[in-house]
Order: sequence, then C-alpha cells, then structure tokens
Amino acid sequence: MALLAQDSAVPCALVALTVFRAPAWACLICFTSYKERTRICQIFAGIQGPELEKCQEAFSSAFADLADIEINYDERSHLHDAFTQMTHSLQEIAAAQGSFNIAFPDAAEKMRKVIMKLKGAQACVPPCGFQDVARRFLCYGCYSKACNFPLDCPVQDLTVTRGQQAKFSCTVNFQLPKEEITYSWKFAGGGTSAPPRGEIELQVSFRKVLRWAPKETETLEPWRPSLGELLARPEALTPGNQCLLAALAAVASASATLMVWVFFRWYFKGN
Repeated sequence: MALLAQDSAVPCALVALTVFRAPAWACLICFTSYKERTRICQIFAGIQGPELEKCQEAFSSAFADLADIEINYDERSHLHDAFTQMTHSLQEIAAAQGSFNIAFPDAAEKMRKVIMKLKGAQACVPPCGFQDVARRFLCYGCYSKACNFPLDCPVQDLTVTRGQQAKFSCTVNFQLPKEEITYSWKFAGGGTSAPPRGEIELQVSFRKVLRWAPKETETLEPWRPSLGELLARPEALTPGNQCLLAALAAVASASATLMVWVFFRWYFKGN
C-alpha cells in the first residue's frame, strides 16, 4: 500500500503524473503528496510562472532513476520517514534562497543511499508456498508483491501397514511464521483399517441388547390396600385425616343410635 499523505486526493495524483514527467508512480510519488511537491517548488520559484514549471520538471528528472526500485515490504515505514525528512530539508533550502537545480539532485542521491542501506527482502524459494518474508514493495506502481508460487506444496505419499503408527511432518525450505499458523492434512480415500477396539465392544453390547427378550410375560396386579394397611402408613394419620376419622366415627355412632331407636319404636308399637 502506498504511504500517501492524507490530504492528497486522486485528482491531485493524476495532475502529478501530468506535471511531473517521471515514470508512473516512482518512489517520490509513492512517499510524498502532490501538495508537498508543489509547495516545495512554489517556495523555490514562486506561485506561478515558467520558473515553477522548470522546478517541477527538475524535481521529476532528479528522481526518475528511483522509479524501478524494489524494497523490502517491512522497510516501507523507514523509507517514508526518510522522504519526510527530505521534504522538510528541501523546504528549508528553498526558504534560504537555494537553487533547486542543485538541491534536487543532492536529495535524490541521498535517498538512493538510504535505499541502499535498507534491509533487503529474502529471495523466493521455489517451488511453492506463501512466503511473506520475501514480499517486496515496488515503487513502479506503489504496490507490493509476493512470490508467484502456488500455495500447495508437493506431498509425499506415505503407506502405513494396519496397526502401525505414522508420523506426519511439514518441512519447507523457507521460513514459516512463528505464530498464527495452521496445519491441515489431507488423507487419501479408499483406505481400509480395523475399527477401534472400544467401538467393537460397543457394537457387541448393542447386539446383545437387541437380541434380549423376556422369557415370561409378567402382569402387574393393581394394589388394593385395606383400611388397616392405609392407616398403618406413616403419612396416613395427619391432623386433617384424624379430624376426618373422628367425624366419620361420630356420624356412624349417630346412625347406629338412630337405627336402634327406630327398631325399638317399631317393635313396641307392633305389640
């Protein structure tokens, strides 16, 4: 991703390609904004006029050789800081009435030395794999690219005899990230193997359950307890049940007395 200033816009970038006749998206355009470059030339040559155009052409020509530079992707921030310092230095030279014909080539040569001191990217290791440590940033286009290799690496078939153990390993010739890495294994179809011992025992037990049947059909008779059995239960003689039994006893006694009285009255009346 190009490190452009926030105040630069797409139209400004298009104007930059027209005014600065450098190859498309050189390092200068990747790490500085159109507003910054125009401001430097305005300090050197004024707001407008032929000198401003000469300044812009000189600025473009001085950095034309940095168009096809490739750097380590992780060094982008360092290069951006270097271009920022260069911009401030050119503004100071312009404010001191310096010459842009001298300042621009000197600045370009200093930036070339800075780029040469940057840590280089590792070489791509064929034939496969996503190699992030080999990613590069291209000034010609302001974009990054990685190794153009397929992600899937060649695999080695491993034949294992039933009952024996197999050890899987992943070995590549390039550096793997230390964190956030996931390994996945692909197994060929059509292989045969005995089921685990625990699964066999479970299947045998399941078959025994399916084959089981009761020898005699047992019928459960309903439980009909007597009054004494009900009263003998611990939860039977609750205060409410005791009151109910007393009421039933009183009613039974009154009924018996009434029946005896009616009987004697009928008997003596007949005599």
